[in-house]
Amino acid sequence: MNFDFDAGFDDDTTQMRDMVVRFARRELASPGCFDDAGDFRRRWRLAGKQGLVGTSVPGEFGGSGLDAVAAAATMEALGYGCADTGFAFSVAAHLFAAVMPVVEFGTEEQRGAWLPALSSGERIAAHAVTEPEAGSDALRLHTRARAVDGGYVLNGSKCFITNAPVADVFVVQAATDARGGFFGLTTFLVQASTPGLTVGRPYDKVGLRGSPTADVHFDDCPVPAGAVLGAEGAGASIFSSSMKWERTCLFAAYLGAMRRVLESTVEHARNREQFGSPIGDFQAVSHRIVDMLGRYEGARLLLYRAARSLADGGADEIGPALAKIAVSEAAVQLGLDAVQLRGALGVLDGEAESLLRDALPARIFSGTNEIQKNNVARALGLGRRRPVARR
Repeated sequence: MNFDFDAGFDDDTTQMRDMVVRFARRELASPGCFDDAGDFRRRWRLAGKQGLVGTSVPGEFGGSGLDAVAAAATMEALGYGCADTGFAFSVAAHLFAAVMPVVEFGTEEQRGAWLPALSSGERIAAHAVTEPEAGSDALRLHTRARAVDGGYVLNGSKCFITNAPVADVFVVQAATDARGGFFGLTTFLVQASTPGLTVGRPYDKVGLRGSPTADVHFDDCPVPAGAVLGAEGAGASIFSSSMKWERTCLFAAYLGAMRRVLESTVEHARNREQFGSPIGDFQAVSHRIVDMLGRYEGARLLLYRAARSLADGGADEIGPALAKIAVSEAAVQLGLDAVQLRGALGVLDGEAESLLRDALPARIFSGTNEIQKNNVARALGLGRRRPVARR
């Protein structure tokens, strides 16, 4: 097995993918845990010079202008070449959850002010939506934005915010209508240096340890009217759009990590001998590897189908949800299988146990897999309470 596989990519995308793999292997090696903000930014700037943090940003604002398929291919290559899946996750979260909302909903002034630096690696963005009591129920946020002369004042707290310890700007979802509902949320672009904004200590996580994560607090934090992204009340629409990008293109990084571990597992099965034969000769081992490959390939097909729909401007809600479910579940199971097939070596520090730890959060972030199933059922016209016929 090698990385030379076809997903209908054109020559430019194939060459770009191979270049990203070589770059990531050469420049993005790290211990795989966030403990040095300076080194994190050093690698981030390198990734920016390579075009990785702005792949889907239009060229006029310093990005590469790639569509969703090519952007997913880039993230897959990054996940394959960079053994620090947490770093790849941070890049993808920055781009798809925080930068793409500015691309799609920002004013010309907002785009010009933020996108060039966010695309070059000079600045880092974070998407602040999750709260202690509003994770899956994103329409009932407790963070409030109170209108005042010239703008708003934010009060509240966010938790589990990817890139928070290193972010220069936050894309913040807050309630401008206390009654909640679809039109009760508004999105703000808030600079990290704004008075009243504080970031907590980085979390010590089980997985994605190379991705810095922390809480964010707003205490009478002033934001000007020009910091509103889209329009007041458009927050839910902006959030939904960003999740389509995230549930599709971000999860491509996991495909790359899965492929990397799958290849090393095959190599291990070919070379590890027990009872006088390579363990790959045993049917229990070979069949498990075939199952690993099948899950990987099936998840990959779903993801790129969703990416193609997104690139074509489709309004598909089912595709991104199914892709997110398939990739995350396949990554967890592939990690379990890779650990099992390595025996005692699998529970030592290495890429098999790292994939498993990094995959576990994938079933939770971007909307839990249970919520994704609810979304798919709702799109199919299921899960609604049927009115009772009156007699």
